[in-house]
Amino acid sequence: MVLVTLGVALVVVLWRAAWRPARNVVTIVHEAGHGVVALLAGRRLSSIRLHSDTSGVTVSRGRTEGPGMVCTALAGYLAPSVLGLVFAGLLLGERVGAVLVTCAVLLLGVLIMIRNVYGVLSIVLTGAVLFAVSWLATAEIKAAFAYLITWFLLVGGVRPVFELQRKRRRGQARDSDADQLARLTGAPGLFWVGVFAVINTGALLIAAAWLLLP
Repeated sequence: MVLVTLGVALVVVLWRAAWRPARNVVTIVHEAGHGVVALLAGRRLSSIRLHSDTSGVTVSRGRTEGPGMVCTALAGYLAPSVLGLVFAGLLLGERVGAVLVTCAVLLLGVLIMIRNVYGVLSIVLTGAVLFAVSWLATAEIKAAFAYLITWFLLVGGVRPVFELQRKRRRGQARDSDADQLARLTGAPGLFWVGVFAVINTGALLIAAAWLLLP
């Protein structure tokens, strides 16, 4: 089951036709990461918007510079991989229920802050799938679903980093998280893209070691 769900996650992430709709899930976690860290940094979360092109925007109020703003900007691209690593740890302890409950809490928290119709629709559809599996499926299917979510977040957390750098090369992402971090810290945007890539790839490798090695 672990290998099969990994294979399915790889197909979804690498096959463009499947990746486009599935990427909305990564965007939900990305924006949730911004929101959670903003709150932890003492900022006031104003709104979250999800767009049909799979982009998103999280607006928080507070100081426009400083460690809190840096951590908030840093959190988005790292959130899917970090959450996937947490889920891998839970699955290592056979805590399937904890994975599903965490997903439900995350979706509810984002739904409260959503301020556009497409965002609400994305959250409701994702929540409907989660609800159906949690309440109607057998224990084996729940476990497979939890592994699939975990692998998808881990593998799906890596691809957007490379997509980001392609857009940056074309001059299409001047307000990306990496470029915001460059303005906040003085370190070049490419450095921050590298940070995203190293951390997310590391999370994938660690989780793979946990779940695949005897």
